[in-house]
Amino acid sequence: MFARVPKLIGGLACAAFWVAAAASALAEAPGRVVSINLCTDQLAMLLAAPGQLVSVSFLAQDPRSSVMVDAAMAYPSNRALAEEVYLLKPDLVLAGSFSATATVAMLERLGIPVITFPPPSSLEDVRQGMVDMGAALGREAEAAAMLARFDDGLAQVVAPDPAHGPVAATYAASGYTPGADSLSGDIIRAAGFRHLAAELGLTHGGFVPLEALILSAPDLVVVGDTYPGNSRAEEILSHPALAQLPGGRETLEDRDWVCGLPGVVDAVGRMRAVRARIGSAP
Repeated sequence: MFARVPKLIGGLACAAFWVAAAASALAEAPGRVVSINLCTDQLAMLLAAPGQLVSVSFLAQDPRSSVMVDAAMAYPSNRALAEEVYLLKPDLVLAGSFSATATVAMLERLGIPVITFPPPSSLEDVRQGMVDMGAALGREAEAAAMLARFDDGLAQVVAPDPAHGPVAATYAASGYTPGADSLSGDIIRAAGFRHLAAELGLTHGGFVPLEALILSAPDLVVVGDTYPGNSRAEEILSHPALAQLPGGRETLEDRDWVCGLPGVVDAVGRMRAVRARIGSAP
């Protein structure tokens, strides 16, 4: 165990149970799989047998959202519409908990098996997601090998208990932070940082006024890349006051740590390198 297991572990265990139950109900590995969620797209591309995955969502081909754009270009894309998914004649559809709910409901009414994956909120959830995807695709051995590589990689970059480490804050459009009980929060802790959101009591995310961020004076502010054009919500990320903070600033794109992919090890490693540059908090 590399990081604290979130309080929602009971709910995640229940979700894992239903993934396993749905997979076993298929009796054999599905021959035609369609994914309609960015995160299931990428995990399925990593684990599916040749020819097993027949379509991924269009977001998998968007370089701002996906870390597997080149691989995704080899698949027909979909926009998670029930009609187009049905015409693909899938044996199994992979979906996320909070996307295309109307499509999922329609497909289930049509008798098409759908497995829904919850978004990961910890590194432990990333591990569970690999196991669940392996079970869904009938690729348990491949998933076990992926998990072993993930654990080995994480063991090389994870930091000691960050109880006395420097403080990092994640800061997004409109001053939003995903909170301490999130995948990004667990990545930050694994790299040896304390999370400002936890110290402010924002365990599940919320908005931090710029004034509160400045007064907290974190040792590191982690932001995402801004989108082209003008956005009032993103103006706060270029506010001159942020440049006056004594700590550093690091940019991580959302695609680096939103989905529970093996590549989150790289995010931990990158943050660990930043932690090494900062040194011990005064």
